[in-house]
Amino acid sequence: MAKDSGIEWTHHTFNPWWGCVKVSPACAHCYAESWARRVGMNLWGGDARRRFFSEKHWREPVKWNEEAEKRATRARVSCASMADVFEPRMDLDPWRKQLWTLIEQTPWLDWLLLTKRPGNIKHVYPWAKMPRENVWLGTTAETQKSADIRIERLLSVEARVRFLSCEPLLSNIDLSRWLAKRQLGWVIAGGESGGQARPTHPNWIRSLRDQCHKTQVPFHLKQWGHWSPLREIVEKPRRIELQDESGVKELLTWRSKTLSGRLLDGRTWDGYPQTQ
Repeated sequence: MAKDSGIEWTHHTFNPWWGCVKVSPACAHCYAESWARRVGMNLWGGDARRRFFSEKHWREPVKWNEEAEKRATRARVSCASMADVFEPRMDLDPWRKQLWTLIEQTPWLDWLLLTKRPGNIKHVYPWAKMPRENVWLGTTAETQKSADIRIERLLSVEARVRFLSCEPLLSNIDLSRWLAKRQLGWVIAGGESGGQARPTHPNWIRSLRDQCHKTQVPFHLKQWGHWSPLREIVEKPRRIELQDESGVKELLTWRSKTLSGRLLDGRTWDGYPQTQ
């Protein structure tokens, strides 16, 4: 949990629990699993336990809500960066119920629920047909195949905002058929970070940006990660040449996440859906 989160597209992060199961190529180098292991916890896998938290932990979003109300400015909360709210485990049901109650108690917070399991939302989510004003539902799409499957499942659930996180972006993705119908209200893109990070071709990100611009859907570039376009000569850099689907080659260099930054074509892209 973090007040004033370092995640670029949210204000706060809240984890109702820690732990998950890897279900897609995007999960291969899961930073959350690495972080949990770093602090001595084995929480990943179907048979692994989950880490739960005290009432003090659960009261923090209530404080954030009070602060937002005093400022008369809504705040976004990324929920479950160390887990998946919609993981199909019955032992999580009591904690999900507590989360739904917390969401109702915090109307000044916009809760961003991002999942790789959109098909399970309707089975455990109480507002699948009656969307709450302060809940945004999103799914991850790292490739065209994952986009084709998960977006359609996400569309089966009602939401004030449906959004897509294309991070780590591992191929070009065509979202035009959903964006043209305004079925997605926000697109986030980003490369992968970590010691085993896979590269993202800049044209894949440009394509998402241009698709969003054409349909007036907000676009947000979160990060390049550890592989970024080579903008200047670096002494003895670690380099890689990546080719997109059209044969365009791009030279990328390995840098720290901070040095890689989040500029695309000379600027940041900080689109957000409109709030109340």
